[in-house]
Amino acid sequence: MSAVLKPATRPAVEIAAQAAGQAELLTPAALDFLADLHRRFEPRRQARLAARRKRQAEFDAGALPDFRTDTRAIREGDWRVAPIPAALLDRRVEITGPVDPKMVINALNSGANCYMADFEDSTAPTWDNLIAGQRSLRSAVVGTLEFVNENGKRYALKPFEERAVLIVRPRGWHLDEKHVLIDGERMSASLFDLGLFAFHNAKTLAVRDRGPYFYIPKLQSMEEAALWQDALSHVESALGLPRGQLKVTVLIETLPAAFEMDEILHALRKRIVGLNCGRWDYIFSYIKTLRAHRDRVLPERGQVTMTQPFLKAYSELLIKTCHRRGAHAMGGMAAQIPIANDVEANAAAMSRVHADKQREVGAGHDGTWVAHPALIPIARAIFDAGMPCKHQQSVARDDVNVAAADLLAPPLGTITRAGFDGNVEVCVRYLAAWLAGSGCVPIHWLMEDAATAEIARAQLWQWLHHGNVHLDDGTRVDFALFERALLNLPSKLADEKVVGAEKVQEAIGLLDELTHRDELEDFLTVPAYERLP
Repeated sequence: MSAVLKPATRPAVEIAAQAAGQAELLTPAALDFLADLHRRFEPRRQARLAARRKRQAEFDAGALPDFRTDTRAIREGDWRVAPIPAALLDRRVEITGPVDPKMVINALNSGANCYMADFEDSTAPTWDNLIAGQRSLRSAVVGTLEFVNENGKRYALKPFEERAVLIVRPRGWHLDEKHVLIDGERMSASLFDLGLFAFHNAKTLAVRDRGPYFYIPKLQSMEEAALWQDALSHVESALGLPRGQLKVTVLIETLPAAFEMDEILHALRKRIVGLNCGRWDYIFSYIKTLRAHRDRVLPERGQVTMTQPFLKAYSELLIKTCHRRGAHAMGGMAAQIPIANDVEANAAAMSRVHADKQREVGAGHDGTWVAHPALIPIARAIFDAGMPCKHQQSVARDDVNVAAADLLAPPLGTITRAGFDGNVEVCVRYLAAWLAGSGCVPIHWLMEDAATAEIARAQLWQWLHHGNVHLDDGTRVDFALFERALLNLPSKLADEKVVGAEKVQEAIGLLDELTHRDELEDFLTVPAYERLP
C-alpha cells in the first residue's frame, strides 16, 4: 500500500530575512511571546485601522473633527492618572534619535534627562536596522554597549547614574513588520518593536526602577489607547511583572487625538505619565485629515509655527488637560542643528530655539525635546530658569478655553517659490536617504525625519490637487511647476553631499507617483517600506 503524503504545513512563525545577531534575539521563547501577542491583538488592530478609514471617509465627505458627546462624562469627571515614578518626575530636556549604537551611546551620555530611542520616525525600518537597534538597546540596558568608528574612536557608556533615562518609541499601529510572519500574516510593527524590547529588557529595567518606559505614537482615538492598555497589561502578565509596571507617554500628533486627550489619558490612566506635543506629525495630520477641505489649505511649512492660533490652542489645551489629571505636558522638537562656519546663521538658528523653548516653559510645559546634543544646554538653561521645580503641574491654565473651531482654524500665510521648491527637495532628499537606510537626515541645518518630510509631501499634494493655489508672486501651483522642480533637482544636488545619493532617482519617481495620485497616501513610509530590504 502506498504511503499517504501529508501536505507541507507553513511554520507558525517565519522570519523572512537574516541580520547579524538576530538568533540571540529571536529565540524560540521570544518568538512564542511575539506570536501570542499577534494572535491576541491583531484582529483588534485591524478593526481599529478600519475605523480610521471609515472616519477619514467622513472627513473627506465634509465632516469636521469635534469633541465626542459619548465621552462627556470622562472629560467632566474628577479623576487623575496613577502617580508618576521618580525616574520620570523631571523630564525638562529629552533628546530623540535613532537606535544605532553610536546614537544610543551619545544620547544616553548627552546630559539630557531622557532619551527617546526611536524605532519610528527617525529609523528606516530595514531588517538590519531593527535588529541592530534591538541589540544596541539590550546591551545599553545592561551597560555593556560599545562602538568603535572607522577611525578607531571608541564610544562607551557613562555609569548608570549619569545616563539619560531610556524611553523607547515603537512604530505606530498602522505599520506592519513584513519580515515576521505569524500564521502567514505580517506582524504589527508596534507589537514587534515593543514586544521584543520588553521580552529581553523589562525585568532588568524593572529591578533598576526604570520601567520600562515607552512613547506611544500616532494614536487617533481612545479605543486605540485602550488597545495599547490591554496589550501592555498582557505583556506584564506574560513576563511576570506587576500590573502598571510598563509606563507610557502618548504623543498627541494627530488631529483627531487632539479632541480626545482626556479620553486617551483615561484609557491608560493606570500607566500613563504624560502627553507630548508631537508638533510636526500634528501639522501633517491636520493636512491629511482635512485634505478635502479647500478652505483649510496651509501655507508653506516654514510659516506654520507654534504661534499660529490652531497650534497654540492645541499645545495649551494639552497643558491644561495633563495638569488637571496629574500628568506631564511635554513640549515639542527643536529641529535646528548647529551651523558650522557661519556665525551669523548659527546665531539666528539658536535664537529660534531659544524663543521656542522660552514659549514652552512660559506656557506651562514640563519639558521639551531637542534633536542635537548641542541644544541641550540651551533648553536646560531656559527650563531651569522658568521651571525651578521638577515639573510645573501646578500651572493649571484655567485661562485656556479651547473650542473645536480653535483647533481647526487654518493659519494665514503664503507659498513662496523657495518654499515650494524646498518641499520638493526635502521630500526627495529624505526619501532617498530613507530608502538607503537612514531615517534621520540633516538637510539645510534642520534634522529632518519622517514627520517633517510628511509635511512637505502632504503639502505638495494638497496644493496641487486643490487647483486654486498660487505662489506669492502670482504663479499658479500646478503639475507643470512640480515637474520642473523635479527635473531641476538632480543638477541642483550634484554639488552637494546627499545621503543616499544613489537613491535620488528612485525617490523622485516615487514622489512623482504619489503626488499624482487622486487620493493622498496616508503615509509616505507605507509604499516606501515595500522597497526596503
